Amino acid sequence: MAAPSTDVLIIGAGPVGLSAAVVLAQHGRRMTIVDQLPEGVNESRAAVVHARTLELLEQYGVSERLVARGVRTPLFTVRDRDRVLIPVPFDGLPSRYRYTLMISQAETEALLVGRLKELGGNVIRPARVTGLDPDPGGVTATFEDGRRIRAAYVIGADGKNSTVRELAGIPFSGGTHPLSFTLADVRLRYAPCDEVVLYFSRAGLVVVAPLPGGLHRIVAAVDTAPRAPDATFVQHLLDTRGAQVRPAIVEEVVYGSRHLAHHKVADTFHHGRVLIIGDAAHVHSPAGGQGMNLGIEDAVLLGEALHVVLDGGSSALLEEVATARRDVAKRVVSQVTRLTEVANFGPSRRPLRNLVLSLAGRSYFVRHRLAANLSGLSRRGQSDGGLPG
Repeated sequence: MAAPSTDVLIIGAGPVGLSAAVVLAQHGRRMTIVDQLPEGVNESRAAVVHARTLELLEQYGVSERLVARGVRTPLFTVRDRDRVLIPVPFDGLPSRYRYTLMISQAETEALLVGRLKELGGNVIRPARVTGLDPDPGGVTATFEDGRRIRAAYVIGADGKNSTVRELAGIPFSGGTHPLSFTLADVRLRYAPCDEVVLYFSRAGLVVVAPLPGGLHRIVAAVDTAPRAPDATFVQHLLDTRGAQVRPAIVEEVVYGSRHLAHHKVADTFHHGRVLIIGDAAHVHSPAGGQGMNLGIEDAVLLGEALHVVLDGGSSALLEEVATARRDVAKRVVSQVTRLTEVANFGPSRRPLRNLVLSLAGRSYFVRHRLAANLSGLSRRGQSDGGLPG
């Protein structure tokens, strides 16, 4: 019996895979999206949506819904305890989204799934891919339960341990940061509700950012992060790294996890009729909140490229866009790795670092450039291989 066929098979239904599915479904393409998990995540995980991401998702009916459910933070500040080193205001961005939007990954996924269903799509779960059999006209995917699906193209959006990347034989080059990262969503007293703060300190970095529902996201680099950080652990992080004049008080830990900070980029994002996007293609430290945003950019731009190719355009466009996306990923991974290293300078280098940062923070150009880089707006037109938008 012939395998069911589709234009594009998307493997992985996190925010990145779902974004690709929404793009293709809105264009009326035959699209199938599968995920190995029996249900979507109900954890916070990625919590930052930047202006460029909102711009890209706007035409697919997603951004307005995200904004309605998230917390707008118009300011990002780098501090050493109470001392402001660099304020990075977003209110001057050349965009209608002059802020960073804080919203849990679970909420982002739910909104994307809702939009996909409106467009007639749905996620097939659970479905674990075990084989990819390419030929000149497409790829046949085999799943653990024996099912087979034939597609003109396959998108791997299945995370840093991507099966699609491994089956396609794409090397994943890079390393792992010596520190691990703890993530926690907590209820705090005496924490800013309209500002994302990156604290540098002698003990290391900690990020404090507001979330919907009166919560705050805490991210910190530590020697060995606990699997499930408790209130005592998070309070110690804030006491040793955060504000001193009016320290934040932890009332409750709602969610917590730990992550190793890899910095890797796949050798190619395009191999025959297989494309990889998101964490399957690039991973880095959570500092700066770039990971999910970079992946959604991949999804939208490569989804649009696939639409053009399936409509009769040259398949060379896929390689052009994939190469442009890889160049962007390499730059972002390098920038985030440097930021993580600077944040964790030892005591002997800390005074000079603070002096350099505080002097740089006085420059409008530096503040504007940082805002453009963090928001992703600096990547407009530089990562799309000539696609509009």
